[in-house]
Amino acid sequence: MKKLENKVAIITGATSGMGLQTAKRFLEEGAKVVLTGRSQEKLDALKSELSGEYLLVKAEASSISESEALITQTVETFGKIDVLFLNAGIFRVETIDGLTPDIFDEVHNINVRGPLFTVKAANAHLNEGASIIFNTSVVNIKGFAGMAAYASSKAALRSLTRTLAAEFGPKGIRVNAIAPGPIDTPIYGKHNVPQENIDAMAANFPSLVSLGRFGHSDEVATTALFLASSDSSYITGAEIPVDGGFAQV
Repeated sequence: MKKLENKVAIITGATSGMGLQTAKRFLEEGAKVVLTGRSQEKLDALKSELSGEYLLVKAEASSISESEALITQTVETFGKIDVLFLNAGIFRVETIDGLTPDIFDEVHNINVRGPLFTVKAANAHLNEGASIIFNTSVVNIKGFAGMAAYASSKAALRSLTRTLAAEFGPKGIRVNAIAPGPIDTPIYGKHNVPQENIDAMAANFPSLVSLGRFGHSDEVATTALFLASSDSSYITGAEIPVDGGFAQV
């Protein structure tokens, strides 16, 4: 039997990278998958890549009303929810002299406020034994210049993982996080600094990774599958690093 047979999974930020690869993996394992993205054009383009039972929903990760609509549409289409992978996020590099309240709020609204209130919207519709997964980052324990807004948002998600694990535990619902390290993903193309700066930073990463390479989106997807399935039935409140040893060694 497939690991997610007849399970209903929502994956936010699923039009590329880790989210898309996880959606494909979940579909292969028998799940009914709801994929979100902020671009209808990008969502429509996925139809040629996906097979199985899925639903494409345009939703802005920072919008509470759109998160509520996402949950409503999911429940109307597939019924209850078994897996919630809060993957959508924004990557910003801004040193303290250039950091503004607007930049900070943008990052935290998308990376923290949005996921939290998506969980709130889904609360009444989660099956017993459901799995909630946050996408954090190893930058929540490893300091990098220019990442005050981004790293603090990921640290907040790590804290929410523990808090919500305690809150949802009596309901039999698990809450965990995946902390990617350097992953070959389009998020590095969604930034606010010159491309050559990003290229220089990325070029330096493999020398800092114990395994000597960038990770792949499928390696994050495999970890998400583990946390979504009954294979991790006695794991909650945890954060699993998928970083090749980057923040561990």
